[in-house]
Amino acid sequence: MMELYSYYLWFVGLLAQHFIGLLAQQLLILSSDIIIVFWLAMGQTFVCWTLCPTFISSVKNCNHKGLGIYYLLSSFIFGISGTLISVLIRIELYSSGNRILSPENQNFYNIKITLHGFLMIFYLVMPGLFGGFGNYFIVIFQGSPEVVYPRVNNFSILILSLSYLLLILSIISEFGGGTGWTLYPPLSTSFMNLSPSSIGNIIFGLLISGISSVLTSLNFWITILSLRSIGITLKTISLFPWSLLITSGMLLLTLPILTGALLMILSDINYNTLFFDPIFGGDPIFYQHLFWFFGHPEVYILIIPAFGIISIIISGILQKIIFGNPSMIFAMSCISLLGSVVWGHHMYTIGLETDTRSYFSGVTILISLPTGTKIFNWLSTYLGNPSLLLLKTNSSLFGLLFLLMFTIGGSTGIIIGNAAVDLGLHDTYYIIAHFHFVLSLGAVIAIFSGIIFNIEKIIGSKNILPSCSSNNSFYNLVLTFIGILITFGPMHFLGFNVMPRRIPDFPDSFISWNFLSSIGSGITLLSFGFLFKFNCWITSLAQCSRLFLGHVAKNIFINQTARELIIVGLYAQHMFG
Repeated sequence: MMELYSYYLWFVGLLAQHFIGLLAQQLLILSSDIIIVFWLAMGQTFVCWTLCPTFISSVKNCNHKGLGIYYLLSSFIFGISGTLISVLIRIELYSSGNRILSPENQNFYNIKITLHGFLMIFYLVMPGLFGGFGNYFIVIFQGSPEVVYPRVNNFSILILSLSYLLLILSIISEFGGGTGWTLYPPLSTSFMNLSPSSIGNIIFGLLISGISSVLTSLNFWITILSLRSIGITLKTISLFPWSLLITSGMLLLTLPILTGALLMILSDINYNTLFFDPIFGGDPIFYQHLFWFFGHPEVYILIIPAFGIISIIISGILQKIIFGNPSMIFAMSCISLLGSVVWGHHMYTIGLETDTRSYFSGVTILISLPTGTKIFNWLSTYLGNPSLLLLKTNSSLFGLLFLLMFTIGGSTGIIIGNAAVDLGLHDTYYIIAHFHFVLSLGAVIAIFSGIIFNIEKIIGSKNILPSCSSNNSFYNLVLTFIGILITFGPMHFLGFNVMPRRIPDFPDSFISWNFLSSIGSGITLLSFGFLFKFNCWITSLAQCSRLFLGHVAKNIFINQTARELIIVGLYAQHMFG
């Protein structure tokens, strides 16, 4: 036993010794084009430092509001890249045959799918909902002067940008990583892999992103538990800090598991270990267990902050506490607990025993009970007010749209949670339709509605983005609803016809549904134009920079009855120091 322990210590020491060296090796093997791009970027950075004296002070900014805005801007930039990649995917699939892919480079389709998944999950939804709205509002809702560790907060956003850079560099190192966002071995660890250096860049980017998420989670967890204002208890804070508290706990529980799995893949590629090589006694199924033990709670890590945002919007518009407020907290806690023990429903086709499949099916369907509780509580809050009040602002319509689409996505999840049904629908477009209804029509709509509802509170102006009562925000709402519905609705029918995912070609009988889906993708892209107001874009950027550098306000207080942020003039000075 002692000998095994000593081998374990030796292996851990070897990993620690070579970790930084391997990172340097991955960067050095990039082509000379990357080096040229790097020096150009360095030159542009030097110019920025010379011409913009506020740049360095912005980088060193530790204020929670400034960092919240940084997170939102970062998620916007990262989300644009992920959205454009999804449009490329839909352009390729609008008809059968090769459209924009050359027959010699079919792997580029796999690269697009891999990057789209990583960018939208780790770089759009998480920085937007968790980092952006969390940093900005968590301190305000509980009356704290600042988060517990402001400099750690600043460090988190800086290394998030570094991880995004590493992920993008994976495109142009060798042939790019085309393993899918799951990085399944033996494809990601095989000696026949086209791009081991790309996999290395992706893994290093994910590890750094994980460090950023863990630091932010620790910050939020300790801030909520230890830095509340006098008289504000866990019973009286709103649902949004509760959602972040639960999300932070899930991240702290599951991210170390993903980190261990990624380090094992890294050692399989570079150190000749055999964790996932079945020829020498390894087990690739073991990686699937490790990954999905993180991967399924990650879905709830993405959606639970969206629950908090929707609760803020509904409570603020209707000026009342959410119906059944304690049951909402209990429901989120149950969702997080049950969501952490159902990872096996992603793996029905690997040959699980009947009893194991029955357990995972039963607990998966059981999650619908607390989720249904939240849906009915939100609807009851709506129904307790005059119906005309619901039509005054587009934020309330966004909230109703979230409830409708999340209910549809959850219903399809119950269908494929059944092991017998999933055996037929696994790895088809039905799976794509299910989780995009939950995320594209859930988390992303929550980001849109949260920005439209809170933008005047954040920057004190109606000219940067359309307000929640303007025509532009209504057009954005309608086009987003129609576009995403047309994009992902037909995928249910493609899935029932067993069209496999991650394949760039399909039989001619599927052309009509795929063409309709591609049209919906274009409509969704068009809806962003109304959100960001084509005719005022340049003016808005200039005004945004002026407001961000100085225009903040002085006083806030929390309405304890509605548990909602009420703006009275300007923000407290110590909150934007």
